[in-house]
Amino acid sequence: MGRAATQQLRLPGAPSNHSTGMGVFCLCMSLNVDLSLLRFISAELTRGYFLEHNEAKYTERRERVYTCMRIPKELEKLMFFGIFLCLDAFLYIFTLLPLRVFLAMFRFITLPCYGLRDRRLLQPAQVCDILKGVILVICYFMMHYVDYSMMYHLIRGQSVIKLYIIYNMLEVADRLFSSFGQDILDALYWTATEPKERKRAHIGVIPHFFMAVLYVFLHAILIMVQATTLNVAFNSHNKSLLTIMMSNNFVEIKGSVFKKFEKNNLFQMSNSDIKERFTNYVLLLIVCLRNMEQFSWNPDHLWVLFPDVCMVVASEIAVDIVKHAFITKFNDITADVYSEYRASLAFDLVSSRQKNAYTDYSDSVSRRMGFIPLPLAVLLMRVVTSSIKVQGVLAYVCVVLFYCGLISLKVLNSIVLLGKSCQYVKEAKMEEKLFNPVPSASAGKPAGKPQSMFKSTHGFSTDENGSTSVTSQPVHQKDSLPSLLVTSSSDQFLTTPDGEEKDISQDSSELKHRSSKKDLLEIDRFTICGNRID
Repeated sequence: MGRAATQQLRLPGAPSNHSTGMGVFCLCMSLNVDLSLLRFISAELTRGYFLEHNEAKYTERRERVYTCMRIPKELEKLMFFGIFLCLDAFLYIFTLLPLRVFLAMFRFITLPCYGLRDRRLLQPAQVCDILKGVILVICYFMMHYVDYSMMYHLIRGQSVIKLYIIYNMLEVADRLFSSFGQDILDALYWTATEPKERKRAHIGVIPHFFMAVLYVFLHAILIMVQATTLNVAFNSHNKSLLTIMMSNNFVEIKGSVFKKFEKNNLFQMSNSDIKERFTNYVLLLIVCLRNMEQFSWNPDHLWVLFPDVCMVVASEIAVDIVKHAFITKFNDITADVYSEYRASLAFDLVSSRQKNAYTDYSDSVSRRMGFIPLPLAVLLMRVVTSSIKVQGVLAYVCVVLFYCGLISLKVLNSIVLLGKSCQYVKEAKMEEKLFNPVPSASAGKPAGKPQSMFKSTHGFSTDENGSTSVTSQPVHQKDSLPSLLVTSSSDQFLTTPDGEEKDISQDSSELKHRSSKKDLLEIDRFTICGNRID
């Protein structure tokens, strides 16, 4: 009877619940299992198991915990380096750009003294410097027609919920402006410096110039409304508005944690977080300046603002850490990827110092992080000049000394950043890419597609010099793969995703069809709007 019940259980699709229950009972009887309650409780209390039988699984779980513990340290290293990169580009507007504009204008004025030995009246970099300076001056004077006090009282009269909605709309608008703004400026620079013998395919320098001025002016007003809203939250009697605005940062966790991310997407998000954190620091500086002016620069009021400032900064750091920790966990990305991102940013800085550099470093930062320093610089100049009154000879002497201090800070920051960047590039073994730069995408084509890469027969891409780089791995051969990886260790950097490392240990009969991954150095610009705005 027990054997027949066992056979009945093995048949697919038992006809009734009664027969199934009888089959289980008979099976237990055939296995000589004690059905007493005391025996069952005793087995539950004394039964054992061995975790080493599934060692790989539990080792992977432990490594995930260690990765989450390493995320705050590695992420803050990247943030620290990126914030100083943004600071370097931001200080450039106030320190070296005026000097470069003066030298360019001096060359233009004294050009008849040297004769027309050069085909160009001005070098392309000098033309771009003059355009930046003129845009900065025009937008600064246009900002005087915007009444900050009237805007403050207008925003202060709104309800809390309405201000919360306005603040969210401003964040979305800032991302859209940052996405399109650098394209407008790049179009102006290229239109003004394009070789004249080429066929004209643009609407002219003057229309592009007015578009750039309009963009910088509107973006500066947008940032001013953001700063004013934050200032209203700081000065409100109850801190409910500030709490609601800070809780808005945690919405980012919901909008990004449960999405699929690859290395390139995470790099884009990291750059956006760097830009956002630096912008918030400047906004906090503007809020402190406006509040200190209202209280006649009383230092005691600074301690009143200090807790709110700390709350804003702490919420930003906490949200970034939680967001990146869970993104790396859900997508099986190691914490070492942040050192690769840092090396990629360092590569931009080192390459911009070469004689054959094709862009200014501040523009490179704008493309990578979506941080455009011109609108923020216009707003800060407007706030500083309206908050601090310069009267008397001693005040002008202080201004000159302050300017010299800014230049010293800029030079010192640039030297330290250049030294650290060279160190990061050397650690990442990317020195050869400085002499063989990755070709940029041509006009009208996607920036992520390399133009001088030829696909080989082994699933790897080979450039014109014969070197190989791992871009896609349709079929992995276990015998020949190690030798290929050795010869392409430098180009494998930032191109091979984490999942591909696991495929190396698989059998040669398994096939993995993967789309080609974009090299981070081949992508021309990483703006904020590359991610979805939820």
